[in-house]
Amino acid sequence: MVDGSGLKNTLEREVVKILARETDLLKKGARVMMVSSVDRFGMAEALAEVGCDMTFGDLVFTAGIPYAINTMEELEEIANKLLPEITKMPFHLIYPTGKKQESQDEAKVKKFARYYHNADIIAGDFHLIRRFMPAGMSGQTIFTNTTTSSDIAFLKEKGVGTLVTTTPEYGGRSFGTNVMEAALVAILNKELGQVTEQDYLELLHRLDFRPRIVKLGA
Repeated sequence: MVDGSGLKNTLEREVVKILARETDLLKKGARVMMVSSVDRFGMAEALAEVGCDMTFGDLVFTAGIPYAINTMEELEEIANKLLPEITKMPFHLIYPTGKKQESQDEAKVKKFARYYHNADIIAGDFHLIRRFMPAGMSGQTIFTNTTTSSDIAFLKEKGVGTLVTTTPEYGGRSFGTNVMEAALVAILNKELGQVTEQDYLELLHRLDFRPRIVKLGA
């Protein structure tokens, strides 16, 4: 069974490289706020490597602790210390599930709005991005996946300027990396345990994979 983790570490790194090389969306020094990075370490590391000014909101948006992490070294240190305990918590306490994925935590939206407003790019899991996004965005870029047409309308209403998804759109929806990984593994025709990062990269290149970039007009 695939969960998307194998593809995240390759696909999302590759998308960062494409954006930095071929667009003006990822300039050196761009202020990037990741709502959660331990589940997207490849994306976090790649963004730091291309020279982005990083803010990691793992403690802010999953634990409600108003402490932003600013370096990969500190992120690794805190993750090593806290993850063993956090993973014992009920999942719904650290990640929006069910109807919470379609609603906002208004108290935290107001409390943590500055993290969104001060960033050029907000990256990471879309359900977390959506749950805490304030109004009054000023043309920021969202770097994520698993979005629908209603999500795009939501982003426009909030004032977002550009949406970048790491997975392509099919029928008005960009699917999660778990769905895409399942498709790629089927194409590779290998046992999951035999699939390597290089296999994913070579297949992505053969398919001429490109990130989806949607200008929202803000």
